Amino acid sequence: MNLETYYEYCGSKKGVTEHFPFDEDTLVFKVGGKMFALSSLCQWEKGQPSVNLKCDPERAEELRAEYVDIQPGFHMSKTHWNTIAVNESVADALVKALIDYSYELVFKSLTKKLQNEIQEFDN
Repeated sequence: MNLETYYEYCGSKKGVTEHFPFDEDTLVFKVGGKMFALSSLCQWEKGQPSVNLKCDPERAEELRAEYVDIQPGFHMSKTHWNTIAVNESVADALVKALIDYSYELVFKSLTKKLQNEIQEFDN
């Protein structure tokens, strides 16, 4: 997966906005004002891309046990976030599925009112 694919995939989801809240390097994707994916642009340029994605704690542990390239979230809550080394042992299809999962977790945590606004705005 390249940066453009990652960027377009995250950005194509309903109600997604992009931000640089921490520094000029860390691209953060949010839905309803809450983060679901973030990544260092410098690491992509260096050929060592990784993404931080929200994950259910139990599933996070299962993924870490199964894949050496899925680790506890770097600079994030180790319980609720994973860092996935992109273009290593984790297939692009799984990275996309984990982006979907992260987005859905965050979307479902939003108020029903905000969920409805996002659904209506993007239709």
